[in-house]
Amino acid sequence: MATNKIKQRVENLHKIIEKHNHLYYVLDKPEIEDSAYDSLIKELIELEEKYPELITSDSPTQRVGGEPLKEFKKVEHKISQWSFNDAFSEEDMLDFDKRVKRFLKNEKNIEYTCELKIDGLKIVLEYKKGVLVQAATRGDGITGEDVTNNIKTINSVPLKLLKPVDIIVEGEVWLGKSSFNKLNKERGKIGEALFANPRNAAAGTIRQLDPKIVAERKLDSFIYDVAFLRSHLRKFGPKGETLGTQKEELEFLQELGFKVNKNFKLCQNIEEVIDFWKKWGGKKDKEDYLIDGVVVKVNETKYQETLGYTGKAPRFAIAFKFKAEQVTTIVEDIVLQIGRTGVLTPVAHLRPVLVAGSTVSRATLHNEDEIKRLDVRIGDTVILQKAGDVIPDIVSVLKDLRIGKEKVFVWPKFVSDCGERGEIERIEGQAAWKCKNKNSFIQKKRRLYHFVSKSAFDIENLGPKIIDALLNANLISTYDDIFTLKKGDLLALPRFAEKSVDNLLTSVEKAKNVTLSRLIISLSIPNVGEETAYLLAQNFQFSIFNFQKAKKEELEKIEGVGPIVAQSIIDWFDDKKNIKILDNLLKQIKVLNYESGIMNYGKKLESKTFVLTGTLSNMSRDEAKGKIRALGGNISSSVSKETDFVVAGQNPGSKYENAQKLGVKILNEKEFEEMIK
Repeated sequence: MATNKIKQRVENLHKIIEKHNHLYYVLDKPEIEDSAYDSLIKELIELEEKYPELITSDSPTQRVGGEPLKEFKKVEHKISQWSFNDAFSEEDMLDFDKRVKRFLKNEKNIEYTCELKIDGLKIVLEYKKGVLVQAATRGDGITGEDVTNNIKTINSVPLKLLKPVDIIVEGEVWLGKSSFNKLNKERGKIGEALFANPRNAAAGTIRQLDPKIVAERKLDSFIYDVAFLRSHLRKFGPKGETLGTQKEELEFLQELGFKVNKNFKLCQNIEEVIDFWKKWGGKKDKEDYLIDGVVVKVNETKYQETLGYTGKAPRFAIAFKFKAEQVTTIVEDIVLQIGRTGVLTPVAHLRPVLVAGSTVSRATLHNEDEIKRLDVRIGDTVILQKAGDVIPDIVSVLKDLRIGKEKVFVWPKFVSDCGERGEIERIEGQAAWKCKNKNSFIQKKRRLYHFVSKSAFDIENLGPKIIDALLNANLISTYDDIFTLKKGDLLALPRFAEKSVDNLLTSVEKAKNVTLSRLIISLSIPNVGEETAYLLAQNFQFSIFNFQKAKKEELEKIEGVGPIVAQSIIDWFDDKKNIKILDNLLKQIKVLNYESGIMNYGKKLESKTFVLTGTLSNMSRDEAKGKIRALGGNISSSVSKETDFVVAGQNPGSKYENAQKLGVKILNEKEFEEMIK
């Protein structure tokens, strides 16, 4: 048994090692040489090996330890995790300032804190009496994954705080650019795939099941928010017992021993905020961490509480994103991509280039008219633009860099992948072309991809790669073949294990019961999308027989269908091949009717029209639509005076603004959930 003298020595070693950890990793002010630090760690390890009863969860030796996990455990957040609304321009920020003042009924200047928005992975840390007990990823905002063992390997994350508080804090885990380059260099040497950017590398590292691998990658952290606080001290704030401002929060986090990004600023008005944003927009690349904007928060806590939250984000804060990043690259080729309905989309193949944190090698050119408008040629140097997760766009061509060898893209008369003679034709009334032959192999493949997708039959475990394998093995050719697959067929394929085959067949069996709307979506009828499919299903009383025998005049009378869609449906059913495909499919599946399908919960929302915008945190868009329809409500894709409710999730688009202009009732997610209970 360890004597009191040894216990005291171990306790003192804890303190001095964590002190020098903090000085080195958080404050960047080392006071001792690495060799001296290593000597202290060595002594502590030896004492703990001799007296294992002295090992505690907050010991510096426990940052890396234990066997690799089999999987991550799901954990429910005690405090819901929110996302910020985005601003991209000075006008957006002036509007934000006006909204804040209007809500607070305060015309005076509002103080804001500005913090750099680190492009990393959000992390939620919980401490009890100052000791780290849990670290979790954000997940969907309600549930995350327990990554405590991995977070412990990050030296800038304290295992024990400098004050014994119960606290939940939020922050960002990131990988420095220098560490990222070193990591990719090492992976390249041993033939492993390179990470696309530091953010992806950080996210991938945190999800490693082996903490030892995480420790090797030298992740870092910044903590920026107190989500929950209960103190075991009489006074804990830098200016008293409460944290009255966001600035005080940041200072308090530093007092506790967290690494806080030092580049925050208290601004007296929105003009100072904009100046701060401009300043960092010009020097963000000089830091070792990725920065994609500035987080702006109303400084005073009492104002934050008054402003509160919408259904998706705090009203008191906003992410002021830097302007869309632009880079130059070279168009190496322009190829035509064939969609499931045979529409041809020109795609520019680019010399790979890093833009807005990710490597881009392709950009859509939309249609023939867009190519002409840009006058883009193969071999041209172009300006590529990408903002956040938006699909990259070719903004313009640098024609001064042409050397005369660039090739004008000539829209072909024939496309071999269109099958048969490869003939193509212009779509009437559109700047688009399609294959004349509707049944080329590529179209068939893309239709099968769509058939099993979430909006159609939603067959889990059956993605494009497995569809390709089944096609190559001649196990499927049409939709109905999917429902005739046998275990023996699948086990004969390379890399198909028994468990994965069982999971796939279970998903296929489950998908045999389908609503009429999903069936219609799955058939890839041109111009028939999700909302139209539901209107059709509802109008024909969820009967596939009624839908099949519909006349054009009957279809045109349905509000939201119209002559173009009606003609597409008639044309589809006029094709005998399509009729045969559908007949064979109906032998394998059951189309749910009104009573047993999706509308069996009464008519609480009857005659009410809803529009959905943004991302919902507690359910998918499809689930929300299903619940509205199940209660007799209607879904529309656009806001008008006839719209009864707009449900606004995270990052709502122009529909949100249209609803405000028209005075349409806007529901946040919580209000919507109450309505559909």
